[in-house]
Amino acid sequence: MTADVRAVSALTDRVIGEVERAIVGKGPLLAKMMAAILAGGHVLLEDYPGLAKTLIAKSLATALGLQFKRIQFTPDLLPGDITGGYVYDRDSGRFRLHEGPVFANIILADEINRASPKTQSALLEAMQEYQVTLEGETMRLPSPFFVIATQNPIEYEGTFPLPEAQLDRFLMKLSVGYPTEQEEQEILRRRRARRQDEFDLQQVTDVEELLAVQRAVEEVHVDPDVEAYIVALVAASRRSAQVAVGASPRASLALLKLSRAWAAMHGRDYVLPDDVKLFVMPVLLHRLILEPDLWMERRAVDKVIQGLLQIVPVPVIETT
Repeated sequence: MTADVRAVSALTDRVIGEVERAIVGKGPLLAKMMAAILAGGHVLLEDYPGLAKTLIAKSLATALGLQFKRIQFTPDLLPGDITGGYVYDRDSGRFRLHEGPVFANIILADEINRASPKTQSALLEAMQEYQVTLEGETMRLPSPFFVIATQNPIEYEGTFPLPEAQLDRFLMKLSVGYPTEQEEQEILRRRRARRQDEFDLQQVTDVEELLAVQRAVEEVHVDPDVEAYIVALVAASRRSAQVAVGASPRASLALLKLSRAWAAMHGRDYVLPDDVKLFVMPVLLHRLILEPDLWMERRAVDKVIQGLLQIVPVPVIETT
């Protein structure tokens, strides 16, 4: 199956339209998450409890026609609880592979920072290599494979902060945010009309079409000046006096992938500087380590990233 940027845009509209039957007032967030799916990356959602993080992940999986598994991370969770392992089958007298929940298309790693670093590391190979190694045997994960991880920004007791190596594997970090009063009232109205907690969402696409539009994103043109702009933004993070450790080349690749996906979602086969600027904040937010004197300053990372956007010249691209 083949697709072009018009097919990408049409699929995005169908998926987001279906998910918005369950999720109220989060169109921009859903669009960015769709960009991550089209770019083949993973998303870290950090926000307060009760803001529909799980519902968003499950609704996207339903609309996309993908297999969904949820893993509740707890301090006693073991790596084998994620990846699975070999168990002895008495009937056959052989060891049989028992696949863990990681063998699905969309994985919700709920409260990922509640598990130990050893358990968290079980996801590292899966997220980067799209494979799992058990007893020396390497097995490919289903395609597409997408991890949505959540963590609570206010609870620190009994949690294990994600190491930088794992944070870097998330394409971007997003927040859901509270609904407005009007949106919250709409949530209540829909619940009354629905007469149940569950949502009856429909599948609007399938794996074959999704893989086709992912291939179409790879055909989106990126001007050399736009590529230079991406590199300059990331390089500026390494030179900033406020930053102890800047972003890695993985951040540049994330900006490239997401900006191409965003262009295709809007029916364009070329990337604009504005496409890049849209994703600078969510791509760099979890990748920068600030100098110690800024650790206690509220939203210090946001201010640093805004400063980078102001000092790096924006290229002028001919679109005709």
